[in-house]
Formats: sequence, structure tokens, C-alpha cells
Amino acid sequence: MKEPRRLFDCIEYNLERNPLDDMLAGKESGQWKKYSTATVQEIVNKLAAGLMALGIGPNDMTPEGRDKVAILSKNRPEWVMLDLAVQQIGGILTPIYPTINVNELEFVLSDAKVKTVFVNDEELFLKVLSIKEKVPSLKDIFTFEHVPNARYWKEVTDLSSPELIDQIKPIADKIDYEDLATIIYTSGTTGTPKGVMLSHRNILSNVMACIPCFPPGDNMRSLSFLPLNHIFERMVTYLYLFRGTSIYYAESLETIGDNLKEVRPHMFTTVPRLLEKVYDKIMQKGNEQTGIKKKLFFWAHRLAEKFEINKGQGTLYNMQLSLANKIVFSKWREGLGNNIKCIVTGGAACQVRLIRIFTAAGITIMEGYGLTETSPVISVNRYEEENRRFGTVGPLIDDVEVKIAEDGEILCKGPNVMMGYYKRPDLTAQEITNGWYHTGDIGTLSSDNFLKITDRKKELFKTSGGKYVAPLPVENKLKESPFIEQVMLIGAERKFVGALIVPSFPSLQDWCRKNGIAETNHEKLIREPKVVELFKGLVESFNKFFNHVEQVKKFELLANEWSVDTGEMTPKLSLKRKVVMEKYRDAIERIYN
Repeated sequence: MKEPRRLFDCIEYNLERNPLDDMLAGKESGQWKKYSTATVQEIVNKLAAGLMALGIGPNDMTPEGRDKVAILSKNRPEWVMLDLAVQQIGGILTPIYPTINVNELEFVLSDAKVKTVFVNDEELFLKVLSIKEKVPSLKDIFTFEHVPNARYWKEVTDLSSPELIDQIKPIADKIDYEDLATIIYTSGTTGTPKGVMLSHRNILSNVMACIPCFPPGDNMRSLSFLPLNHIFERMVTYLYLFRGTSIYYAESLETIGDNLKEVRPHMFTTVPRLLEKVYDKIMQKGNEQTGIKKKLFFWAHRLAEKFEINKGQGTLYNMQLSLANKIVFSKWREGLGNNIKCIVTGGAACQVRLIRIFTAAGITIMEGYGLTETSPVISVNRYEEENRRFGTVGPLIDDVEVKIAEDGEILCKGPNVMMGYYKRPDLTAQEITNGWYHTGDIGTLSSDNFLKITDRKKELFKTSGGKYVAPLPVENKLKESPFIEQVMLIGAERKFVGALIVPSFPSLQDWCRKNGIAETNHEKLIREPKVVELFKGLVESFNKFFNHVEQVKKFELLANEWSVDTGEMTPKLSLKRKVVMEKYRDAIERIYN
């Protein structure tokens, strides 16, 4: 087969080069069910034919004219099969976060004029059903799990026939490299969702540029748990499919620990928030140990904190690190399934300290950077050590250009930059000038093309004294404390910088036990004078790292963790600052009273 030109070419590509017994795998009734490349091809073709029977097709091939199919589901093999089926008959898949609120869901389904929706389970079926009457374009809803009074997805494959399957190829042949492949609505942290139009070229150029950044080798396995409706996990999925890496879908975020041990993957993608949780768990285990074991654990941890990349640190250090790897870090790797070659992180800034410690422990962390609008990767730290650098999001990938605007904003140009926002040429013109996409992030680019992100342009704020403060670096530094779970800096138009802090309650309760505090209720715990003193000391010890304007003068402790369910985090676990400001107005007023 010649060079692939469309995303759905991955099946043919895989069949010719390295057909797998487990191209995709998911848990069904407690057992891993594996789908070979040939089986995936068969199901995809039947699904495509069934969708054609339902009237899904390319029509006039314009973005507006092509039929839209939406999906609200957790990650599972059927997700990918539906994606490839819709693509090859000229339809457009529009993935939607399962956690979306009903008003936004109605907006997206209506804006895209979605004809058919596939959902995971009963809860999501009822969510879509509740607004079906308000969306005139919506004809059918199918479920991946058996739901009473709902149509099961296999009804679609049952509509397939050999005659319909023969009609797929002529349609697929008309779909080109430059054609639209998907529309992804970004909820972001503000305003109504915008439909980002990505072509086969946008995503496929990104896939091909990223393949060399990953560890080489065949017959590898990956574990997938980041939402597939986000472009990061979806692009990496195509990358796995084109390079012949098997994909196993974790059952849920809660089961990742068990699934890692069962699948023993060679790689997975994650966001910093989940990496922080893995690290906290490791530290908790270390703290529970006693005697010589505990001493060794913290000796190894101190060594890891001193680790440098691409820098000789002397024979003694290397010997000690190699010993620490045998007796301590080998246990960490065991917890990840003992096969891990790399973990790719993106979606938000990762603490450098975490990357340093994991790297020293023989767990390669590849931090990258990008946005939905850039399909998504702009830069990434490579698997090869010489192309990794702590504190950066790696070198630019091939064919992608970056320049830094006068105000420090990162601008990006390349085959990965979106076609535009669906039905919004006005917004597209605001974001793209002369082919340069404005990322909204502030950063620097080194002479050897390593990119460093310093802040979000939108998140910079000015104190009433007229000084600018970039909250991200300060927040990331504070989160290095084992006692701080989440933190948000405030101070726009105020005299000084304050902070809202969510303590890490497991670490705090541990400290309380040792300091004779029996209270376990979170609300009461954060008002304990000794606890407040502990955090005062912590904040003061960190203030020395910041200049006078950035230093946190006062803070409030909060009793509840911010999450997607409670509305303070986006589905990719970025902080919705406006929501936090609104929700904790009283706490903020206490800081400035």
C-alpha cells in the first residue's frame, strides 16, 4: 500500500504490514475481549454499510452537507470502529464529552445537525433522549450496552448486506487528504462550544510526525483511558493503529491500577493530574513503611530529586542510582506493569519535579504540547534522551513552525493547523492570521527549537499596583508540597496575590495523627489552628522562590477537591478559573477583607 492519505487507511496499512491478534481489546463481563485486525475490518465494514442503510453519507461533500454522527461514550473498541466506519462512507464523527451539560449537548447536536447518536449506556441514552424533541435533525439513538427500550448498536451491523459493502469503496475512494475528517467541539473554560474542523491531512500529518518520537519496536501494547473525544488520545490512537501497537481500554479511571498489572503496557498517555495521583500513592506507600525499608525509600527519592538529564553526574551518583533502581524503583515500575517504556503527558503543565523523579526511576516521561486546533501536537520531548529537556515541552515536531509574537504569545503554522471553526469564519479569522494560529499561550523558543510554556495569556492577571502575575509557575511550585492537592492564585485588580488551597487530605491526616489532632472532618480540619499554622509555614517556605509581586500573602483552605463532576475542572482536567472564583466568592472576600 502506498503512503496512507486518510485516517481510515490504518486498517489496510495494518493488515499488509503487521496484522495483530489484538488490534483493539476491551473488558466484557470481566474478561479481556480481543479484536484482531481482520475482525476490526469486518465489523467496521458492516457498521459502515448499516449506517449507509440509515441514510448516512457524504452528500455534496461540503462540511455542512456531510451527515454527522455523534458519540457520547467511554473509551471502548466500538468507539474506534464507529469512527473508522463513519469516515469511510463520508460521514463526519462528532465526539462529545459524556459529562457535557444538557444545554451544551442540545447546542452541539443542533449546531452540527447530527442525524444519529451512539451512546455508552442507559444514563447517556436518557440524557440524549431528554432533548431529542428539541433537535429536529436527530433520527436515531443507539447504545453500546443493552438498555431497555433502546436500540442496540448491533442493529446497525445487522442492516449491512454484501451489496451495501460493495458500495463503500467507491465512496471511500472519493475522500481525499485535504477533506474534513471530524468536528470536535471544545467546551474550553469560556463561552459556547466551538466546532474545530480537522481534516485527514491535519491529523495524519501529526500522526506521521509523531511516530519517530515514540520508542521503536513491534508488538507493543498500550493502555488507553484519557477520553477519546479529546484530540490528544484520538491522535495517539491513530498513531498506535498505523504503527501496529495494540490498544487495551481501561474499564474506568478507578481500575487503572489493576488494568496496568493485567495488560502490562509498554506505553500510555496521561494528564499531569493523574500522574500526580500515581506519585501521591507511591509516596503514601513509602510513608507507611518502617525501619530500614523507609530509610531506603527516602534515600532513593532524594537521589531522584537530584537527577539531571543529558549531564554526567559522576561515578558515585550513577552507582547509587543504579542501586536505588534495583531495590526501590523496580517496585514503582512493577506497579505500572513492569513493561513501561514511556508515558506521554499533555493537556496541562506537568511539574518538572515529577518528571525528574520518574525519569530517574527509569520511567521515561515525554511531555508534549498542543491544542485541539493544532491536531494537537506542536512539540514533544522524544523517547531518545538527547531530545528531552526538563522544564520544556520538547523540540518542535517535523513540518511545524513556531514563532513568538511581540507579547510573548506562541504562534503556530503547519499542516496540523485546523481548517477552521465550523460555520464560524468570523472566529476563524480572529484566531488565524496569514496561516499562523494564535495559541493563547505565552512561551519561549530556544535556538535549538525546544519550546517552553510560561503561561496562558488569558490567565495572566494584573494587581491593582499594575504588576502582571503569571499564576501557573507559582501554582505548580506550590503543588510540589505533599500537603497541597490543588491551588489557584487570585489577585486580579487586588493589592496583593492570594491563593485558594485544597489540602491533600491523606497527607494532612497522617500529619495530624502524628501531631495529636484527632479531627477527621475536612470542614473542621481546615480550621484547626495547628493546621493553619502548618500551611502558613509551607506558603512562606515557597515564597522565597517567587519575586515580591508573585508571593502569596494570604490564603484560604478549602474542604473539597475540585473535579469535573462538581464543575470546577474541564473534562481534560484543566481548572475553570471563573467557576472557582464564582463558587468561592466568600473565601476570596475573606482573603481581601
